[in-house]
Amino acid sequence: MMNLPTSSVALALSASAVAAVLSGTGTGTGTGAAVSEVRAGAAAGALRWTPCAQKDGPGDQECASLSVPVDYAKPDGRRMTIGVSRLRSERPQARRGVLLVLAGGPGGSGVQRLGQKGAALRAETDGAYDLVSLDPRGVGRSTRASCRLPADDRMLANFRPWPGADGGIEETVARSRRAAQACEEHGGAELFSFSSANQVRDIERFRQALGAEKLSAWAHSYGVYVGALYAQKYPDRTDRWVLDSGGDPDHRKVAQKWMTNTGRAVEDRFPDFAAWASDPAREAGLRLAERAEEVRPLVLGLAAELDRRPKETTTPNTPLTGNALRQALHSALYSDGAFESFARLVRDARDPERVPVLPGALVNPMSDEDAAVATAVICNDIRWPASVPAYQRAVSADRARYPLTAGMPANILPCSFWRAPAEKPTRITSEGPSNILVVQNLRDPATPHFGAVKLREALGRRARMVSVDAGGHGVYLGVGNACADRTVTGFLTTGERPEGDIRCER
Repeated sequence: MMNLPTSSVALALSASAVAAVLSGTGTGTGTGAAVSEVRAGAAAGALRWTPCAQKDGPGDQECASLSVPVDYAKPDGRRMTIGVSRLRSERPQARRGVLLVLAGGPGGSGVQRLGQKGAALRAETDGAYDLVSLDPRGVGRSTRASCRLPADDRMLANFRPWPGADGGIEETVARSRRAAQACEEHGGAELFSFSSANQVRDIERFRQALGAEKLSAWAHSYGVYVGALYAQKYPDRTDRWVLDSGGDPDHRKVAQKWMTNTGRAVEDRFPDFAAWASDPAREAGLRLAERAEEVRPLVLGLAAELDRRPKETTTPNTPLTGNALRQALHSALYSDGAFESFARLVRDARDPERVPVLPGALVNPMSDEDAAVATAVICNDIRWPASVPAYQRAVSADRARYPLTAGMPANILPCSFWRAPAEKPTRITSEGPSNILVVQNLRDPATPHFGAVKLREALGRRARMVSVDAGGHGVYLGVGNACADRTVTGFLTTGERPEGDIRCER
């Protein structure tokens, strides 16, 4: 999945080679959807903006509520609310349009991301845009849904499908069946409307409500897939389109492909941590080994030991297990800034005299609403394979190939026991204007470079790609690469892109 470090389980995507797929059959499709979009311009009405500044964010951030159909094929039926947000240009005379900020996930809040990145984005674009964002269905200020999952199933190390210590998947199968049944019983029509295709429709309704002829965009992580889908369905409504840290858009597998790519992605990223943890300049205790090549077997050996004998932590009744360590590792690989905390966890786990402190994400369960949307989107987008024996074989092979992730990326999810999707997924193509810039770190543990290359290939003449010699998840205004930041800012402010694909060195 693409945002929290649930990203490898929750990265989901869907678009249309022609508008027909998103306006085909099922929820939000057919003549009803077309009619509802025609009505939207008249029905959207004025958005009522009120202050909603986020902690440490710009003080003038505003929010509003947008009413949309639960089912776009039934425009006069049940409604739901989409929370939207904006930061108006501080230099109206310089304003050239509207820039949409798309968060990751599924489950990431656009309102929150606008608060986090708005000041930096304003500084870079120098008043060229009103900055806007939205909370997708099921997130934050938007209408939410619940599956009533037990707290234990919402613990991150359980929510992500880590196999048992012996590689068995029996517990994951039982948990996945339980979650699918609970969502079916309690989620309602709202939950089953949480899809990438409907998020695209909601964005289009937002554009209409704003009165904007076109949108520019900066999409991150799972938001890249949504942004690519919007550009596929509404190519003439796109202006300057930045897709930052996205995954393989394979329309046959979507989030399943993102997930299975994780094993190799973690292996490709791990050497960055190994170099950091063996650096002689590291403070005493956090230098885990004298040489980088010694760090990997050390971490693997510790995980295996914790599989056999979990270690008590400062959190009562929540020991450090092998899978908890693996999850903490994957989370830490998202940013170099998290290396120190993971090295400290490893040090304390190896020292008989120390009691490890678990990262916060491993201590408290996800909220039921967050778990619901992260699950529902990837399950509603496509039909997943359902053969339990096939998953067991895949897990066994993946454990051998990529030991750092122990088979998790190949494991089963509730999607295998989910109702059939309401519509077919969309294939991303090269049809449309050439106005897309793809940016990607070479060593991303969630959306690996080799997956983003597939996105670049699918977009063809529509795109240019900037590959950045850096590790972590997120490029623009994230890793501090001057070349990448300069290229993206230049594109957003002047429209200029590289003549071809380029690479930004460290």
